Amino acid sequence: MAETGRVTLAAADGSAVAAYHAPPGEARRGGLVILHAIWGVTPHIRQLSDTLAEQGYEVIAPSLLDDADAPFPAADLDPPSLDARMALGQASGWGAAALPRVQAAIDRLSDAGKVFAMGFCFGGTTAWLASARCTGLTAVSCFYGGDIAGYADEQPKVPTILHFGRTDPLIPMSDVERITAAHPDLPVWLYDAGHAFVAPSGHHADSAALAMLRTLQLFQRAGGSRGEA
Repeated sequence: MAETGRVTLAAADGSAVAAYHAPPGEARRGGLVILHAIWGVTPHIRQLSDTLAEQGYEVIAPSLLDDADAPFPAADLDPPSLDARMALGQASGWGAAALPRVQAAIDRLSDAGKVFAMGFCFGGTTAWLASARCTGLTAVSCFYGGDIAGYADEQPKVPTILHFGRTDPLIPMSDVERITAAHPDLPVWLYDAGHAFVAPSGHHADSAALAMLRTLQLFQRAGGSRGEA
């Protein structure tokens, strides 16, 4: 699977799943599944996939909500579609119903070495669920998952870290406290930023850089060192 760009995955139920694929540009560190926010496999997600592929990861970003023949979004935000996108997210159980698509991406990367996952917003909650319910992952990083608190009873099976913004209007600190109370040994990092601080819409450069550094350090500690895979 050396091509860069759109590929098709097969989920366990036989359904087709569109995904963006970026092959590694260096000695492999392993496979990486990137889980998008509510907007889909946006230009930002595709660019992030390319950037991390240059660092040695083979990256797949599956489309978690859209039909297999739906085009990838041309923009990072499409405010007129927000209600429709949120309805899709709610119908999925904020990621639970998308887990077969996540598993398909993990399985497709099984020859890449150890497989890691990161997710943002909607994808952050999905990544949290994947850490507990999917197989084949080595470590997971969840960025500002808005409904992780609703799934606080889930138990990650692999090393997992969480990132939240202190001034995020969509995720109150009471939700973060609920998560930390349920998982006192889980690394939960807080940043002086709002929601979507890695994405263009809410980008906070220092917070984004630090959160990504912590994420890649986690992956390396869990077995993603250069050239090992």
